[in-house]
Amino acid sequence: MSVSNPEPKPSPPEPSATTPNHDLPLSMDRKPPAKLPIRQGFGPVLQNRRFLILWIGQIFSQLADKIYLVLMIALIAGHFQGKDQPISGWVSAIMISFTIPAVLFGSLAGVYVDRWPKKGVLVISNLVRGVLVLVIPPLIWLSQDQTLALPVHWLPFWLRQWQSQIQDSFFVPLGFLIIFTLSFIDSTITQFFAPAEQVTIPLIVKRRNLLSANSLFTTTMMAMTIIGFAIGEPLLELAATLGKFIGLSWEEGKSSVVAISYLLAGVILMFLKTGEKREHYQKDRPHVLEDIRDGIRYLKNNHRVRNALVQLVILFSIFAALSVLAVRMAETLPGMKAEQFGFLLATAGLGMALGAGLLGNWGQRFRNNQLGLWGSVGMALSLIALSLSTHSLWLTLLMTVFLGLFGAFVGVPMQTTIQVETPRDMQGKVFGLQNNAVNIALSLPLALAGIAETLFGLKPVLLSLSVLAIIGGMLTRYMGED
Repeated sequence: MSVSNPEPKPSPPEPSATTPNHDLPLSMDRKPPAKLPIRQGFGPVLQNRRFLILWIGQIFSQLADKIYLVLMIALIAGHFQGKDQPISGWVSAIMISFTIPAVLFGSLAGVYVDRWPKKGVLVISNLVRGVLVLVIPPLIWLSQDQTLALPVHWLPFWLRQWQSQIQDSFFVPLGFLIIFTLSFIDSTITQFFAPAEQVTIPLIVKRRNLLSANSLFTTTMMAMTIIGFAIGEPLLELAATLGKFIGLSWEEGKSSVVAISYLLAGVILMFLKTGEKREHYQKDRPHVLEDIRDGIRYLKNNHRVRNALVQLVILFSIFAALSVLAVRMAETLPGMKAEQFGFLLATAGLGMALGAGLLGNWGQRFRNNQLGLWGSVGMALSLIALSLSTHSLWLTLLMTVFLGLFGAFVGVPMQTTIQVETPRDMQGKVFGLQNNAVNIALSLPLALAGIAETLFGLKPVLLSLSVLAIIGGMLTRYMGED
């Protein structure tokens, strides 16, 4: 019997150069072939159509967020502020209406973001906020000259001190309570938008481009903060003037700017494709409190994500304290007045935008923990230099630029670390906890920094912030390899 030789098995095909696996999304990411160069910088993310849609939506949404506060100040000045009465009490109350939801609902919102389609959260949150702004003028008109009596024992301490500036008795204008309530609702909705946006980035951006994507988002955030507060008032005045030609009141004209910006963001995000599977949202889920506990357990067991989150909390605490100390710094600088403190904050924002731009183009060459360590050391040195330069305007401005630049070297890589290290089914929970922690980090220094400066002076407080930055650097040092 003759036995024929078996045919040799065909060798496995070579991977196709046209579909390299390093082009897959984050959840399917693999190391790229060595023979193919990896493009760095903003180019790859700007050529990603899905990222462009999310980014443009972010621009309109954040611009609306910043001009919203300017709109509230205009409405307060036009309707509720008395003659020769300071506006600070009214504005403080509105700021509190923004802060309370951030502290109360940040973690809860992150859990629901995990359970809901991200695109739906992004679209609906912007559309609803746009509608809320549109209804403000008619509600103020309907409540004109109406007040609401509040028993003194119902009032919190801060309002008990402030209410005497409003009326002779415990009466608060109904229109102000309306915009306070709508601002509270607006801030609550924002708590869902923020983690949904962060979770969406790794869904639509390749892993190797996440640092560039986060750098671009950080740059945009700082730019919108500067631009929004800079152009907010003249833009609202222009809208009020143009609105008169079509029969709108000045309140309707100004409100339309913010509303249209929110609505445009919602419409643009309708075209976003996240690639999510419907089955992911149809499976049974545990109780929301159990999901929050899952997120806390994950942070407890994953030291790199936990340390990155602590780094972000330290970063935002330092900048929140700086926003208070900037008033005192401006007062001590030659050629500046206390009310010009915004220039110091603007230069810090400029530095952060520059740092994010540098990271977007060249940050991929370094590990995230390296960048975070350099950023922490740079922030500490900048704060020490600030404590020694409180009588030199140009040196102070230069140091605030460096503080912002090195702050970006901490914030962008740490945010990228959280996105890369956190599994997809945990991202909403983790980003919700992050949103909650960051909002608390923004709130506490606002109350404590001014008191500390009064008790101990500007220089010791700045030096203590530099020590806090060094502590953050030590955490980064022990984060381990990325």
